[in-house]
Amino acid sequence: MSTLSDRPDRAVVGEALPHESAALHVTGAALYTDDLVGRTAGCLHAYPVQAPYARATVTAMRVEPAYAVPGVVRVLTAADVPGVNDAGVKHDEPLFPTEVMFVGHAVAWVLGETLEAARLGAAAVQVDYVEHPALVTVREAIAAEAFQGARPHMERGDVEAGLARSTHVFSGEFEFSGQEHFYLETHCALALVDENGQVFAQSSTQHPSETQEIIAHVLGLPSHAVTVQCLRMGGGFGGKEMQPHGLAAIAALGATLTGRPVRLRLNRTQDLTMTGKRHGFHAQWRVGFDSDGRLQALDATLTADGGWSLDLSEPVLARALCHIDNAYWVPDVRVNGRIAKTNKTSQTAFRGFGGPQGMLVMEDLLGRCAPLLGLDPVELRRRNFYVEGQSTPYGQPVRHPERIVAAWEGVLTTGEVGRRRAEIAAFNASHDDVKRALAVTPVKFGISFNLTAFNQAGALVHVYKDGSVLINHGGTEMGQGLHTKMLQVAATTLGIPLSRVRLAPTRTDKVPNTSATAASSGADLNGGAVKNACEQIKERLTAVAAGRLGVHPNDVRFVDGRVRGLGDAGESVGWDELVGQAYFQRVQLWAAGFYRTEGLHWDSSRMQGSPFKYFAYGVAATEVEVDGFTGAYATRRVDIVHDVGESLSPLVDIGQIEGGFVQGAGWLTLEDLRWDESDRPSRGRLATQAASTYKLPSFSEMPEEFNVSLLEHAHEDGVVYGSKAVGEPPLMLAFSVREALREAAAAFGPAGAAVDLASPATPEAVYWAVESARAQAADEPLARRAGHAHLVVGGKGVEPEQPEPGAPVLEPESERALDSAVSAGARR
Repeated sequence: MSTLSDRPDRAVVGEALPHESAALHVTGAALYTDDLVGRTAGCLHAYPVQAPYARATVTAMRVEPAYAVPGVVRVLTAADVPGVNDAGVKHDEPLFPTEVMFVGHAVAWVLGETLEAARLGAAAVQVDYVEHPALVTVREAIAAEAFQGARPHMERGDVEAGLARSTHVFSGEFEFSGQEHFYLETHCALALVDENGQVFAQSSTQHPSETQEIIAHVLGLPSHAVTVQCLRMGGGFGGKEMQPHGLAAIAALGATLTGRPVRLRLNRTQDLTMTGKRHGFHAQWRVGFDSDGRLQALDATLTADGGWSLDLSEPVLARALCHIDNAYWVPDVRVNGRIAKTNKTSQTAFRGFGGPQGMLVMEDLLGRCAPLLGLDPVELRRRNFYVEGQSTPYGQPVRHPERIVAAWEGVLTTGEVGRRRAEIAAFNASHDDVKRALAVTPVKFGISFNLTAFNQAGALVHVYKDGSVLINHGGTEMGQGLHTKMLQVAATTLGIPLSRVRLAPTRTDKVPNTSATAASSGADLNGGAVKNACEQIKERLTAVAAGRLGVHPNDVRFVDGRVRGLGDAGESVGWDELVGQAYFQRVQLWAAGFYRTEGLHWDSSRMQGSPFKYFAYGVAATEVEVDGFTGAYATRRVDIVHDVGESLSPLVDIGQIEGGFVQGAGWLTLEDLRWDESDRPSRGRLATQAASTYKLPSFSEMPEEFNVSLLEHAHEDGVVYGSKAVGEPPLMLAFSVREALREAAAAFGPAGAAVDLASPATPEAVYWAVESARAQAADEPLARRAGHAHLVVGGKGVEPEQPEPGAPVLEPESERALDSAVSAGARR
């Protein structure tokens, strides 16, 4: 393979092109998995029998009443599984459970001629349960010591010594919520079996190869007897990386037993109550700063709410540990991780994959500690950035840290941050009941799968006799523009117009053993594989062209659909004509491409190594306005500079940055997952089961002014055409929204007020932060009521720690400083 990052002149990559299916999306012509039902004769419909308890044992099941319902064809139970009754890769997710582990857990499935028949049949199934006590919250799991999976530990230096030498030490707790994916297309699968027993499953899945694997082991078949195809998804965000497998297996099992196609599509309530979400976390931490506000030491314990099974909780937690530093150098670090086992849906991948949770802990503590240190939060963050020669706590050198500074300075300049903050100060001084604030936060996000083996991809490229090109690759399209970029990569590599290239749906019988389209690595991995396949074909065509043109093969150039010798002088030949000539010379016109990411090594047992190919950087500045009477707020302006390397497709990348930012703002400020924590019979039930109770970002939450620019001069060596990933990193730019809300709430109090802010920072949470600031303005003597300062972030109401007997308490320089220190958790 030639140098991967070299970009030729007049390349198709780098052009600002619309999404390849944009017209199909907006006209409704784009086909999704469920659209295929109308094209499939004799299709049966599947409907779940869902348990009403958070934890229970199934003692009996009577399916006979379901068969009395007109249109019911089959009831699927564990007795029907010919292979392994498990839908997970960890073998801890029974497809048909006898132990119910969350409200909504499916214990059987009914197949009907119509969806209504299947629904009525599911309602007729009689199930007896013995209910057991359930753990609903992560705090309950911690108290019960209910943990599952690995408990990673990451350490560098001497944390106790680092805290001892620190001028300022703060401690705290922070509990924050998960997030529902709420993709527009709910989970869906359509399976059929041909005359040879070959299973063909259409699935809305980010990981067709793993869907294939799970179907095969449920049915007791080898993988070559199962083909999985994904046309496209109506959104995924990580929620379709692991969760589709069992659903597709149900459809495939039904098709195998009945000999008819089976369609399984969850309605919105089922999707919300049966599938996993972003992991909520609980964090405990201690942090030390020197007299200049530079980080000295961090000691933290992160507990992920994993739900009832492991799913991807272990790698999610590992990435959270690896991203707790965000963009900041901390000399001494110790971070422990654990996974709580609760009676909820099995929490799963979500855009950022643990990175946002780890980074949120750091950004929150910096926002809380800045006023106590007497520092502007912008300055506190800036003076703690990584510099050249420093490494992460897990030992990976931080390359190009100057790009953090470049993006930071770019936002400060283009966003006119200095001028606007002065205007905000004047506005706040003249407005008692409305306050504004502007916060700036950075992002440093590692790109690659945690598991090194997943960093590989394949592609299959066909050049037909007429010169048209068909490409297949292992990545899936969920609206993120991966297919658009792959078309551009192929056209650029072959030197032909984009119109000559078409892309086929993702199928496991075309490109096998693929990794999930996840970890922001879709373009890196599949782009490398597509480029490799195209270069093989191009190399063969180069030999044909050299003979035709009478030049050395090294001097042959493919540009805009014509092939000529170096210098554009002399004879040239059209691409189509050259391909035809190659065919008659019996030259192979197709190739299988492969790519693996080089330079990775990772020891998960020690949490040390270089797990990431590179870091993606970004900076966002967000201005908000808060109403002091209600806590309601508006996002006035957002300015972003983001590093995508040398963009493969700028229009797609800018759209991803905008969308990621808005999704992150939703997680941090609006989307409040609630489970019933009471002792009523409904305990463990998801209370936010629809868009009417689960608040998503809408037009009213969009910033009045939204400026996004790509970092210039950011070519990345060793990556396809010098580009960088864009899928996940922009989500974390939304930390600036939350920090701006904190600062606006604090502006209702005295200068230097530090306030607690729950996550999500809903208007209610912001209101209570405003009230906290007002209490400080009233000079309530909090310090006189405690000799030890302990911060409880998130307003979850735990009792403060008591100081050890005889522990010294150093007095701050003023009563106001001590009042703030106690409310915020400072201990000197």
